Amino acid sequence: MLRSVALVLALFSGAVAVHAESSIAPIDPAAHERAVQQWREGRVRRLTAPDGWLSLIGLEWLKEGANRIGSAAGNDIVLKAGPAHLGTLTLAHDGGLRLALAKDSGATVDGKAVDEAVLVDDLHATGDASPTTVAFGTASFYVIDRDGRKALRVKDSDAATRRDFLGIDYFPIDPSWRVVADWVAFGPGHTLEIGSVIGTIDKVEVPGKAVFQRDGHTFELLPYQEEPGGDLFFVIGDRTSGKETYGAARFLYAKLPEHGVGQDGKVILDFNEAYNPPCAFTAFATCPLAPPENRLDLRITAGEKKYRGSEH
Repeated sequence: MLRSVALVLALFSGAVAVHAESSIAPIDPAAHERAVQQWREGRVRRLTAPDGWLSLIGLEWLKEGANRIGSAAGNDIVLKAGPAHLGTLTLAHDGGLRLALAKDSGATVDGKAVDEAVLVDDLHATGDASPTTVAFGTASFYVIDRDGRKALRVKDSDAATRRDFLGIDYFPIDPSWRVVADWVAFGPGHTLEIGSVIGTIDKVEVPGKAVFQRDGHTFELLPYQEEPGGDLFFVIGDRTSGKETYGAARFLYAKLPEHGVGQDGKVILDFNEAYNPPCAFTAFATCPLAPPENRLDLRITAGEKKYRGSEH
């Protein structure tokens, strides 16, 4: 037990026993700046898309049984946009979802005009399928499942957060924050607990750790993969968190090591591409929090700064 506590404290402080030979990833500075600028442009396009994170206008939790939905005050779930009475969404005890649309609601289900439909939430949408989308005017919703609780994720392309977006502030692009880290692979069964802003805790499988040096100290970060074979996903905090940068976390993706996730190798961590989670822009997201193991005793002065338009 004491050994486990000591390990967590060592991870937090960055004083770990692994010695990594880190360096700036070799790249032409001008090419690197162009690459980061292109990444930033793509990031803003995705964020400000009609169905991007800035379009969120609601996160409405469902109760078991009938949930009357609409913009009128008498509904169980009052939407910020749409018809006064959109319909009734029934949540069964086994998690099943059935929507009965009100007459003349004008809503569609996955683009089709229907009276009733079974809805599939984001957790149970299989393969490349998306959760069932209910659209009405400029707005829409689909159901999300978080730790067995289900909610409507409501979006509106005319949301004030999207219309009044103030842009993203960044630290200056700095090639020294594009580092080559040692990748130390783990065996199967290594897990990490990731909390969220809504109080849930997920256990995720960690395929390995990225180990790098900065300012004469050794640091390590634990990623997970959002899908099998996908990029490494890091949820990180540092000494700028809650000051220059968003307090709960920033996100960073990295490509898999050249030899695959099950073998040691090298990982490029470009902290110039560290970015804010959706929760930095909207109160209606369910973002993960940086775990203690990924909160570094280090000022990462690269990537996105705190969003100046945030009101939460």
